Amino acid sequence: MRTPKIVTTLKTYSWALFREDAVAGVTVAMVAIPLSLAIAIASGAAPETGLFTAIVGGFLVSLLGGSRVQIGGPTGAFIVVVFGVIADHGYDGLVLATFMAGILLLIAAYFRLGRMVQYVPESVVNGFTIGIAVIIATSQIKDLLGLSLTDVPADFIPKIAAFWAARDSINLPVVAVSLVSIVLIVGLRMKFPKFPGLIVAVVVASAGAVWLDLPVDTIASRFGALPDSLPVPALPEISVPRVLELLPSALVIAFLAGVESLLSAMVADRMIQGAHRPNAELLAQGSANLASSLVGGLPVTGAIARTATNVRAGGKTPVAGLVHAVTVLAVMMLAAPLAGRMAMPALAAILILTAWNMSEPQKWRSYAAAPVGDRLLLLLTLVLTVVIDLTVAIGIGVAVGLVLRRYQGRLQPDKWRIPRR
Repeated sequence: MRTPKIVTTLKTYSWALFREDAVAGVTVAMVAIPLSLAIAIASGAAPETGLFTAIVGGFLVSLLGGSRVQIGGPTGAFIVVVFGVIADHGYDGLVLATFMAGILLLIAAYFRLGRMVQYVPESVVNGFTIGIAVIIATSQIKDLLGLSLTDVPADFIPKIAAFWAARDSINLPVVAVSLVSIVLIVGLRMKFPKFPGLIVAVVVASAGAVWLDLPVDTIASRFGALPDSLPVPALPEISVPRVLELLPSALVIAFLAGVESLLSAMVADRMIQGAHRPNAELLAQGSANLASSLVGGLPVTGAIARTATNVRAGGKTPVAGLVHAVTVLAVMMLAAPLAGRMAMPALAAILILTAWNMSEPQKWRSYAAAPVGDRLLLLLTLVLTVVIDLTVAIGIGVAVGLVLRRYQGRLQPDKWRIPRR
């Protein structure tokens, strides 16, 4: 079934539901704004592309999606892929790869492949997710500590060596802003879990840096002023050689977008005791990625943390996601200069905590107690993700996982354990 959930929910919609959705949507937007900016910067893209993605992608995911409460936008899981595509093919290459991924997701929706996530071994999902978290965390060390480095190596081991060599250049004011941001984010999350503490922490830390005149980079000082409007939609430049060159990247983007969004929808189902429509979700993700590429945005998928924030804030229907997207647009149009004053160490703190949450430390003990084959598969995928490449990690991990499952006689879908994230 590919009918969007919004069609079902609007049949019994009311002003009372709208009030709850509006509050939740604004709350999620306050979380999405700094996170979208941070993800774009960490991906090697211009910061405003994160906002474009949250607005356009987030709107279409809620309008066409198969979940009542799913929130779409840029996510940390794509940082590694996006950074690599931009480094190898330029930003125009990323735009075309995202466009192609959108088409692939629409094809998957047409052939009703939404249930295929059951065939991705949970150990592979856990392995590349933890691997991505490690890469995200290490990518933020420079801004977190204020290290004086002009060129940071792309590969993991040389990058760690470069950070160690630059350890004497640690900037204490930058470290102070980073620590204040982390303490505020964690403290507000523990004390007021329904409150959008992310934006409060970034604003307080950034305002403190300005007030004390600390030598701390901001978005505007490093990247220039943020725009106050969406760009005019335009098709990426398409040619047969370029399509063939970018096909592997498009396949990885489509795979990650599909898996991440369906896992997020399953998490949301457990939170609201609902049931999502996986093929409608793939349809929404395909449409959202196509639209995001037309405005020069990043890949789109369901965002587990923002979806959970939406549920905790009282979101009941996809209207909350629409309000979230419209609110991000309104803030960009009315307060772009203020958003440009966000301190880079504060955004680095956000991504460090995002990486920590992605790794799900509360589940490490259960991973260690899993069967030997599952543990080895998780470690294999993790190491390949960090040291070599995410594409290689996914390909080898899924292949090895299928061989293990067949060897163990657990190929039947009804005997598989759906990844729970």
